[in-house]
Amino acid sequence: MSVLPQSVQKVIEYFEKLPGVGPKSASRMVYYFLRNPHKEATSLADSLTEMDQKVKQCQHCYNIAESEICNICNSPLRDKKKLCIVEEPLDVVAFENSAVYDGVYFVLGGVISPADGIGADDLRFDQLKVRVRNLLKEIAEKNSKDLQSKNEDSTVVNVLEDGDIAKENNSGKTIGVDKIGALEIIIATNPSLEGEATASYIKEMFAEEVNGGLIRISQLAMGLPTGADLEYADRLTLKRALDGRN
Repeated sequence: MSVLPQSVQKVIEYFEKLPGVGPKSASRMVYYFLRNPHKEATSLADSLTEMDQKVKQCQHCYNIAESEICNICNSPLRDKKKLCIVEEPLDVVAFENSAVYDGVYFVLGGVISPADGIGADDLRFDQLKVRVRNLLKEIAEKNSKDLQSKNEDSTVVNVLEDGDIAKENNSGKTIGVDKIGALEIIIATNPSLEGEATASYIKEMFAEEVNGGLIRISQLAMGLPTGADLEYADRLTLKRALDGRN
């Protein structure tokens, strides 16, 4: 028989479900609200309800937002020639807090992990293909206007239903990447075996576009952090550090 009222025990059990929160931490959180005025608990409940009602996924990048299209995707200041693929919305927050990236994002929803029963079909790879095609169209339209303003041949990019992409000028001749402008895909999955497997899948998925010069694929560098000891570095980290040496 619990010595706590059922309503209190229920809230503790909910808090225990939060990442990194154990029974003791959950109990302390609940007693914090019990010791403070009721408006604290009411304010929390109202905020959670508002979040549940308002927050949705951006239709372009699948980051969390309160509108159909998030502020990042809507911003004219973002570089649409750079697409950073991350695992979760918190990864977007990390990039934005660093203030070192000015492109757009795509939230994959996790990584391929057979051990956890997560395969490619469980992630947003189909939506990623659509996002890439749409960005290529945007790049083509912008560059076409720029070329027309310079009295150069208009650039035409045809994105077919099967995902094939053809680029040519008004004369039907293939033009160079410099004229159309390539889209850079930055793979920012975590440096784990699952993250590497997911990165390899993405590279294979866009191999044809890479060979055609429409897409460049890069991946976040990994190496030895300042102050690290070589004896504690794993094989993958050492390999990346050697590959990225100056």
